[in-house]
Order: sequence, then structure tokens, then C-alpha cells
Amino acid sequence: MANTITLRRRIKSIKNTRQITKAMELVSASKMRRAQQQAYSSRDYRDAANRLLMKLSQIPEVEREPLFEKRTIKTRLYVVITSNTGLAGAYNANVLKMLGQSIKADQAVHIKSQVITVGNKSAQFVRRIKDVELLAAYSAFGNNPSANDIRPILNTVVDSFKEKSVDEVLVMYTKFVSQLVQSTESQTLLPAHAEADKDAKVISNFEPDVETVVEYTTERLIEAQLWQALLESLASEHSMRMVAMRNATDNANDLIDDYTLEYNTARQGKITQELAEISGGVEALKD
Repeated sequence: MANTITLRRRIKSIKNTRQITKAMELVSASKMRRAQQQAYSSRDYRDAANRLLMKLSQIPEVEREPLFEKRTIKTRLYVVITSNTGLAGAYNANVLKMLGQSIKADQAVHIKSQVITVGNKSAQFVRRIKDVELLAAYSAFGNNPSANDIRPILNTVVDSFKEKSVDEVLVMYTKFVSQLVQSTESQTLLPAHAEADKDAKVISNFEPDVETVVEYTTERLIEAQLWQALLESLASEHSMRMVAMRNATDNANDLIDDYTLEYNTARQGKITQELAEISGGVEALKD
């Protein structure tokens, strides 16, 4: 049976941990509501951007534009969005698992892999993988990201594709579905494309010309997709951290109950032993 002093120390330590996890749960819940609103409010814009991109991809002249060019894939670039810290359940692990599987599949068919990371966790992961080039590493953009934060990533992605140093660009992130459900997604950014809609009307008139409109518009549409991936990831991170901290708090409560019961049992046993010794001493004196 454990020593009562040791049990008291364990109970006190777990109570301190419970205070931390409870505070982190409340903070994550507050941040999640804001991030959730941002993710929801920009989805319509992202969907509109996808519809416009789909219409552009159906126009024959656009196939000659650099950002729409489909090439044999020799080098693939991944943009991976994770967090700077852990304690968020499987948030980082799910995305990194998908990345690892994709890189392994690329290596099996001799496709080179390059990675741009957002968040320290993904940067640490990529640095440990052999024969993978870490093109750029960005720290997570915090709770209030701006469009300017992703502009360097966008410029790197677009320039690399135009210069033909990469043949395909994918973004990997965690999509926010609900507070309890998040899904890991892999979306193609370049070459620019979208699923064709047979009922959609194809745009055929451009002002001032096809090249000018497509070059500017396509970059803005890709930026919208990348921006939405960042917002979805942020909402998912706070949601998964809130749930993880809630589970940790519940586990702490269970441990406190178990150790308190064990402590009371040990204390009662000690008291019983002391009473027995006193009674034995009294009887010995009578004799």
C-alpha cells in the first residue's frame, strides 16, 4: 500500500495539472468560436472562387496559360499546415501522417518532394525525412492571421510552378466540420483546375485580354483556396485542443478520485494499526 505522504503529493500534483488543463480548455473554446466564425464566413467566397476557376478551366485559350499547364510530374511541392505546439489531440499527427504517406508514394515512383511548412511541428517532421527538400518554413500565424501572412507562400508557389521547378502543388490541412469532427484534406492548388460543371456557362469574353485577366484572376483564386485552408486549420486546431484538454481534465478528476480513495484506505489502515498497538500495550500493562 502506498505511503500516505506520497499519495497526498500525487493528489496535489494532479489537482495542479487539472487547473492548467481546465484553463487551456476555456481559452481554446474562446479562440475556437472566433476561428469557427472566420472559417464559416469565408467559405462562400472560396466556393465562388472555385466556381470561377472551374469556368476558366473550361476555356480552350486558358490551357496555354502557365498556371493551367499540366505537365508530367517530376517534382511535387507540398504546403503543409500544422501548429507550433502540441496538446491538440491528433491535429498535427493526422496531417503529418498524410504527408508521410504521400512522400513515400512519390519516392516509390521517383518523384522528388519539396515542402513548405506552416507551423513548427511540420518543420520538425520534414527535417527528419531523407531526400525531401524543405523549401521554406513558417511559424504558425497566430489567432488573427491576415492575407499578407500567406502572400510569401503564394508567391513562392506561383513562381516555382511558372519556372517549372515543380510540376504540381498540393496543400494539406485539417478541415473543420464540427467541434467533434475534423477531416484531413489534400487539395491541388496548381496546375489550376476545378471539377467541370456540365450545366455551367463558359466565359468567352475578356477585357482587356485573356492573358491579363487569367494571370491576375487565377492567382487571386489560388490565394482564396490557400487562405481558406489556413482558416479551416486554425478552427480545427482550437477545437481539437479544447476536446483534448477536456478529456485531460476528466482523466485528472478520475485519478483524483482513485488516489483519494486509496489515500483514505491507507489512512484508515494506519489508524486501525495504531489503535491495535495501543490496545495491545494496555493489555500488556494489565498483565
